[in-house]
Amino acid sequence: MHQTVNTTRPRSFVLSAMAGDKGGQLTLLAVLAAIILIPLANTQLPAGHPLHVETFTISLLGKYLSYAMLALAVDLVWGYLGILSLGHGAFFALGGYAMGMYLMRQIGDRGVYGNPVLPDFMVFLNWQELPWFWLGFDQFWFAALMVVLVPGALAYVFGYLAFRSRVSGVYLSIITQALTYALMLAFFRNEMGFGGNNGLTDFKDILGYSLQQDSTRIALFVATGIALIFSYLLCRSVVSSRLGRVSLAIRDTESRTRFMGYDVDGIKLWVFVLSAVIAGVAGALYVPQVGIINPGEFAPLNSIEIVVWVALGGRATLFGAIVGALVINYAKSWFTVEFPEVWLFALGGLFVLSTMYFPKGIIGFVSDKSRLLSRNKVTHKEQQEKEALV
Repeated sequence: MHQTVNTTRPRSFVLSAMAGDKGGQLTLLAVLAAIILIPLANTQLPAGHPLHVETFTISLLGKYLSYAMLALAVDLVWGYLGILSLGHGAFFALGGYAMGMYLMRQIGDRGVYGNPVLPDFMVFLNWQELPWFWLGFDQFWFAALMVVLVPGALAYVFGYLAFRSRVSGVYLSIITQALTYALMLAFFRNEMGFGGNNGLTDFKDILGYSLQQDSTRIALFVATGIALIFSYLLCRSVVSSRLGRVSLAIRDTESRTRFMGYDVDGIKLWVFVLSAVIAGVAGALYVPQVGIINPGEFAPLNSIEIVVWVALGGRATLFGAIVGALVINYAKSWFTVEFPEVWLFALGGLFVLSTMYFPKGIIGFVSDKSRLLSRNKVTHKEQQEKEALV
């Protein structure tokens, strides 16, 4: 008796997770194409060529990609857990400050005051020695570790206390916003040792490469695109797993999921921490491309704006959050140049219009229209078949 042997090779979990995600596949392909073609358009085409991309534009696009990572992190907890976090701007800013501290240590004696150890703002404020929490930031590996650990640790402590106390809904949203606002006030203080109102700026180089060189800016843009792709694959793997299905159950019927024996608090905490880490990495990639990090990044308005990106793009789709972040930030750049005085009104109008006419976001609207067209085609075909039989 012969046994049938299965010779098919098992697909990886990531490929299985992406199998039914056509929108995500197209989004990742677009990002991959951008990080390949845009640098080529900058380096291989002359400045007068119509397809030439300026280095400034590449840095601007890199900033957009870091925002897309941030929107992805928010969609992970809001779309799949139902946690409307208005504090992810804090995790983004903390990751940015960790990278900014490394970049400040790299300045050395090239600063205004020529102090090889103390950053310029510390010399100006008559600090005598480097604070203990700045130690180690002269090493990139240490800064990269802090980019992950600091937002993750804050999210763990905050989430543990909030979820164990069964805080949810609008109250949790208010608490996350209060956390962000408190951090903003703290970082504005000069005695905190983070540059006060001016923040950290005047960066020179990263990993020994000048931040003013076109090649460095291109490398940062490519690194941000790769990080976005990796973050999407990670999030997609999570939401496509059993953990993702339980997360949806928590979002829809938390009490019933808890009654069935699932560790609801632990699942919410794990996903919340993962989301915070992704936001922190996005902030770390953002800072060297824009050249500054200050307490304004903690502003509650920024966290609210992130929610608008996700809502407009399409909640609980992941790739919709990326689309929403890219579309709105491009519109913001265009409005601030062409109509700078009406940008805030335009942002509010986008949110109102998306709520009224696109409750599922751009992606949800397109998906609904696509399904309707497919259904109409099937109905029309069935009608033709019936008429042919008659």
